[in-house]
Amino acid sequence: MAAANKVTVTFQTEVRRYLAARARDEGMDMGHFLQKLAESHVLETAPAGDPLAAQIGARRGVIDHVIKLAQAMDQEGAFDADFILRVMQRAHANPAFAGMYTAAVTEAGKPKLTSRAGVALNQQLGRLIKRAVGAKSKRDAEGKILRAQVKDEVITSYTLLEKSDA
Repeated sequence: MAAANKVTVTFQTEVRRYLAARARDEGMDMGHFLQKLAESHVLETAPAGDPLAAQIGARRGVIDHVIKLAQAMDQEGAFDADFILRVMQRAHANPAFAGMYTAAVTEAGKPKLTSRAGVALNQQLGRLIKRAVGAKSKRDAEGKILRAQVKDEVITSYTLLEKSDA
């Protein structure tokens, strides 16, 4: 995650449509779906004890937990503009989750990469939380996305949300 690289892939139109439909069925955008496909290959083919596979497994656990938690909190009526922060606070209050999160972002002996991996994962989690509950970014009168900054929290900034008109 810390040293993520963009890759451009050209698909036959029918293949792209098929993959887009599968992504929709899974509730994902195409990028996340393709990332998961590639990571699945790593998980299936990596030797036992492979550190990359362990990190991917931990990241997947973090993502799956946060999506389920966001949906549950939304069902409880906990949605508000600060929903991303609230979900992350509740997730990190669980020691098992906190350990899994640490495993997902830690680059042994590389604190700068660990920090970047945490930022990248948090950004991804924010997008996934928003999508999981059908929310959209809150905007000001000029159409600029509204963000919040916080101190001494599990995240330092996040996008304010509102429910999409459906």
